[in-house]
Amino acid sequence: MIEKITQEIIEELKNTSPKLTPEQITRRNKILNSYNPNFLGYGHKISDIEKITKAIYKKIECNYEDAVSIFKNLVSSNVHEEKFAGIFFLNHFNKNFNHATIDLFEDMISNYCDTWAICDSSCIRVIGPYLGKKNNKKLAENTIEKWSKSENLWVRRASIVILLKIIMIKKGFGEDYVFEFVEKMLKYTEDYTQKGIGWLLKTCSKYKPDSIFNYLMMNKESLPQLILRYASEKLPKEKRMWILKK
Repeated sequence: MIEKITQEIIEELKNTSPKLTPEQITRRNKILNSYNPNFLGYGHKISDIEKITKAIYKKIECNYEDAVSIFKNLVSSNVHEEKFAGIFFLNHFNKNFNHATIDLFEDMISNYCDTWAICDSSCIRVIGPYLGKKNNKKLAENTIEKWSKSENLWVRRASIVILLKIIMIKKGFGEDYVFEFVEKMLKYTEDYTQKGIGWLLKTCSKYKPDSIFNYLMMNKESLPQLILRYASEKLPKEKRMWILKK
């Protein structure tokens, strides 16, 4: 049954794949910037993949353990949309999520994540909402702490995206906690980490703009310009100019 459902999802993705022009394929590949030399894509929109997995989920009968196996089958694929399908299919069983689910996603991100899109969607749509539940506060803190120290770029970025998603859920944040977290992450110089830090601070600026403005102004000489640009995007234009002025 597991293989049957996996193949049904794959076949549906293949049969509904849009016909992309060479220019569209080049643009998509440039945006996703996959690290995988065997990267492939069908060209579906995210909403289309969600519809496909939802339709198949509704007509089949399987349990959480089966869904985990289907997830593992799909995320190990080189095809971008098949990875997404595995993530979205498993998310239909989110009522069964537990501590082991976090380990499952850590393994997936470590071994099979090959684009920022897979990393970010996993955190924004699946892991973040689960860890953002009231009873999961300690698990969330432990996950963010552990993942932020990972040797894997995508797991480290995931720790940032999980935190910003939880902030979005709670519509607020502890300043000391966030700023200390940012300081710890500054030792990583990859663009995807620095963009993640900027995204985190930009998210925080929605809830405490003065706090973020003051932090950026106080640290503008030491913070990378990439972080300053991303972090100040939602601040008033004049304040953003002060932050970016050398």
